[in-house]
Amino acid sequence: MKERRTDQALNVLGQPLQPCGLDPLTGFYRDGCCNTGYDDVGIHVVCVRVTREFLEFSRKHGNDLTTPVPAAGFPGLRPGNQWCLCAGRWKEALDAGVAPPVVLAATHEEALAVLPLAELKRHAIDLS
Repeated sequence: MKERRTDQALNVLGQPLQPCGLDPLTGFYRDGCCNTGYDDVGIHVVCVRVTREFLEFSRKHGNDLTTPVPAAGFPGLRPGNQWCLCAGRWKEALDAGVAPPVVLAATHEEALAVLPLAELKRHAIDLS
């Protein structure tokens, strides 16, 4: 059973964590948010809007996010979908020049254990 933290989750800006995606339903707990817990070893905490370039990069690196997996309730992602991404995978994509845009309001504060806030802000699509 997945053990979820029960305290109020905060985003990287120190505010309440906002939902990332409901269609398709995202998050390690499939609750639409980039919540995390002790059993989330991948640290699925970065809310991104996937791009064609990122999806291709991910497929080439062993994680095909475009192919549906009906048994797991996964419809496959298309460019423009929002998804809770592993912090490490986002860093790999950043280093490769294909980091997808980030939704800061929906990115869990745990991302800051792996990623600098300045880099997340540089790729943010929700800063005004």
